[in-house]
Amino acid sequence: MKIEKLELFHLGMPLVHPFETSFGRVSDKETVIVRAESGGAVGWGEAPVAAAPGYSYETVQTAWHVIRDFLAPRLKGAEIARAGPLAEIFGSVRGHPMAKAGIEMAVLDLFARVEAKPLWKMIGGTRTEILSGISLGIEPHVEDLLARVEKAAAAGYRRIKVKIKPGWDVDVVAAVRRKFQALPLMVDANAAYSLADADHLRKLDDFGLMMIEQPLDSEDLLDHARLQALLKTPICLDESIKSAADGRQAIEAGACRIINIKQARVGGPFAAKALHDVCAAKGIPVWCGGLLETGIGRAHNIALATLPGFSLPGDISASDRYWREDIIDPPVRVDARGSIAVPQGPGLGYTVVESRLRACTLRRETVLG
Repeated sequence: MKIEKLELFHLGMPLVHPFETSFGRVSDKETVIVRAESGGAVGWGEAPVAAAPGYSYETVQTAWHVIRDFLAPRLKGAEIARAGPLAEIFGSVRGHPMAKAGIEMAVLDLFARVEAKPLWKMIGGTRTEILSGISLGIEPHVEDLLARVEKAAAAGYRRIKVKIKPGWDVDVVAAVRRKFQALPLMVDANAAYSLADADHLRKLDDFGLMMIEQPLDSEDLLDHARLQALLKTPICLDESIKSAADGRQAIEAGACRIINIKQARVGGPFAAKALHDVCAAKGIPVWCGGLLETGIGRAHNIALATLPGFSLPGDISASDRYWREDIIDPPVRVDARGSIAVPQGPGLGYTVVESRLRACTLRRETVLG
């Protein structure tokens, strides 16, 4: 297969509720959608970058530039024999995993549609439903957070993740745990602390948490190992793990007991699968994280989470958790048991509603073809 046409869409979509982490507060989500075409078939991917370099150094502007000026030219005339990693084609471009992931997702969807197979079967998935968790941001008041936790628990979500930062951590988690004593609960610091905060973070051991996600800086692998040795609660690494090799090193160093896999963070679905395989071989549970994706990226995450090692509920929530109207049909739905049915149709298993896509498109460009 040769990619005959590659288009980029810069979207701006208002969130139904502002989402705040230690990086800041977001009310509108920007992202880059990738559309790949070959022989009349179309595949869709998403580079879930943000407007500002908070979670990652990549932004809408950098992803657009790298795809248009470096990645798309390498696809021109390239013969892609099968659905698989595009690392050989893109290997000379250092970094920029989210930009690469957006293209690889679109090409994978394209192959799946041509072969009339569901996306999840193309990557070796086995599950017909996945467990869903929800991520709740920092709120103006603890009472606001408690109300959102109550609503999420009533909706059936299998676990609740609460964002924390210095000044919004131990007392907040204590309030949640007092009200919801049996609720599967975890916290996510988004790298807001340092090893000097170890004694403070040890207070979180009192609340029976599933895990503490990314407490320290993404480069602080050894300090994470030191911190994990001091904590009863498992550390889960996110931003620190940029590849399967990073995952192996973190596990061997004792820096974590759980890993969050985001395919955009590691460079695409096949790099994510490689990381999954490393964790499975070493007995480390994994779950699928999210980056406020539209339904396109969410559908790719659902497919990824069907791999057998994804034993913990991920951050794959219903479409209406974030959007008044998603750009796919039907929207992603979570049932009363906290599960998402894996679509059985070809490719994503969802239809991209191009009229909705165009309605929130801020910029569009054909970068190949």
